[in-house]
Parts: sequence; structure tokens; C-alpha cells
Amino acid sequence: MNGKIKVLIVDDSAVVRKILSSGLSKYPDIEVVGTAPDPFVARDKIVTLKPDVVTLDVEMPRMDGISFLQRLMAYYPLPVIMVSSLTQSGCETTLKALEVGAVDFVAKPTLDVSNSLNDVIDELAEKIRTSVRVKIKKKVLKTTDTKRPQTSQALIKTTHKIVAIGASTGGTEALKEVLTQMPPNAPGIVIVQHMPALFTKAFADRLNTLCAIRVSEAKDGESVVPGTALIAPGGYHMALNRSGARYYVTINQDPPVRRHRPSVEVLFESVAKYAGANAIGVIMTGMGDDGASGLLKMKEAGANTIAQDEESCVVFGMPKEAIKLGAAEKIVSLEKIPSAILSFLN
Repeated sequence: MNGKIKVLIVDDSAVVRKILSSGLSKYPDIEVVGTAPDPFVARDKIVTLKPDVVTLDVEMPRMDGISFLQRLMAYYPLPVIMVSSLTQSGCETTLKALEVGAVDFVAKPTLDVSNSLNDVIDELAEKIRTSVRVKIKKKVLKTTDTKRPQTSQALIKTTHKIVAIGASTGGTEALKEVLTQMPPNAPGIVIVQHMPALFTKAFADRLNTLCAIRVSEAKDGESVVPGTALIAPGGYHMALNRSGARYYVTINQDPPVRRHRPSVEVLFESVAKYAGANAIGVIMTGMGDDGASGLLKMKEAGANTIAQDEESCVVFGMPKEAIKLGAAEKIVSLEKIPSAILSFLN
């Protein structure tokens, strides 16, 4: 885009507004055009200042962040990045915000806000740059369907099959779309979704209430079995391993790979090594290139591979890089990923 990225900061804390405003202003391509202490002031400033991106605190006075976000997405859709506290309620509210239409989030620890916020300024700036390229569509608010899905699939072949999925920006909703379509006897699924610690457990618990399969945050040494999806814990790499016919995951805090921990690359490379042709790899929406070369290694090891197409991605970064490498056997829309996975099992 031409010119600076115009940002509006919405937070009830004057301290937070000042730190975010001064912190983001040091980047030559970002201009903080205004701040607002609550959604009502923010509403008027959005109309007059026409920001490209809004940062929004999840917990706000007078009108909570979710209610404001719902109205914004319905009437004046634009990229919104949530600024979330690392609490149980903060995690749950953030996941709801992503469901409603927020593009991404940054987490602010609850202790020593001034120092911790300075630590996330770089992350926030990077996500602002990414979000301004996201296609935002008007979102009609839907009631969350908590019914467990019915599947028309008869018993599918699951012997020793592993499905490995990697996602980043936009991935929480994309993963929900895929996992809610998995039948109860689906192969074991291992997932890396770029998220900080605490959020992955809340995310897994939320998915577990919606899916026919069991979804949980992975534990070191946990078996990968049919009907189960394991999500890498935030802040930890997850790798697949094998002992005889048993697949299991290992969790570690080795240095970040491709600037991420958990890294999709780590997961995919381990799946290529230990599952080979018995695996299916899926790379989905996300910025950067994490997992692209790992998906290629899976393909070279005989695995079936799938990349999400550009049109259905929030950010066409990771799938694009995988496709450029020739790592994707199939390139399909988000809604067709579940059937593509299942087609490889028969």
C-alpha cells in the first residue's frame, strides 16, 4: 500500500495507550492516527480518521470488545488486532474475537504492563503490516453451532495413518472448519498452530466441545491414536516419534525454528521421518514460510500433501511458499480440505 499504515489504538488504560502509541510510532511505515478509551469514542474516530488497522483491548468499559467487534464487522469491516491479557478469561475472549472476525492478537502478560508491552511492540508492528493486506469481509453474526457433526463417511481406513496440520494467522477459525468435519474414527491428527502459551489449551478445550473427535493440548509422550487431535502447546515444539507400531509426540523447548516455537517445520520434518507414506500433510493460512520445506520433505517421503488455496486464506503466506516449492499435491479451498484429507484414506 502507498503511504503509512494508519492505526487506531483502543484501550481503556491511558498507560497502555501511551506505550503502544509511542512504541508503534518509531516505525517509519506506521502512523498512530488516534487513540480511544472505549468503543463509543472508537466508533466516532473510525469514521473520521479512517484507520487501516485497529488494535482493540479485549476487556473494555461501557461495551465489551466482542460486542464492539461484532458491530464493526457487520457495518464497517476493517482489520482488527486484539490485545489480550494472559488470563483464562482473556484467552477465551480472544478466541471468541477471532471467531467474530479479528485478524490476529497479541498477548500482554498481566504483571509489569509497561515492560511487557514494550516486549510485544515488534510483534504487534509485524502483525499490523500483515493484517493490512488481509481481505476483510462483512461478517453476519452467527450463533455458534455446538452440535457434533454427523459424517456420511463409512468406516475409513485408519491403520497407522497420521494427519499433520500447520497453520498461523487465521488458523484458529480454519482449523475449526476442518476439525469439526472429521469423523469420530478419523486418523490421529497432530497440529501446530502458532499461539502463545495458555492460549493453546483454551483453544483445544474450545474445539473439543465442537468436534466429534477428541481435541486436546499435547503432553510429552502422548500417543497419537485414531479419533484424537493433539495441538502443540504454546512455547513448545512438538515432534512425532514412533516405537514399533505406536506413534507418540515429544515436546521440547529447543530454540525457535523459522522464528516460531512451536514450529510447523519441526512437526512436518518429524512426520516425514517417522510416518513417511503413511502421513497426510496440510498447510493452511498463515504469514511467513514456516512448514513449507517440511511439507516438501513429507511429499518426498511419500506422504500426501494439501495446501489451502489463496482465495480462502486469511494470509496466503505459508501455503504460497509450500506451493512455490512444489510441496503441495493438492491445492484446495478451506471448505474442501476435510474431504481432501478423507479422500486420501480410502
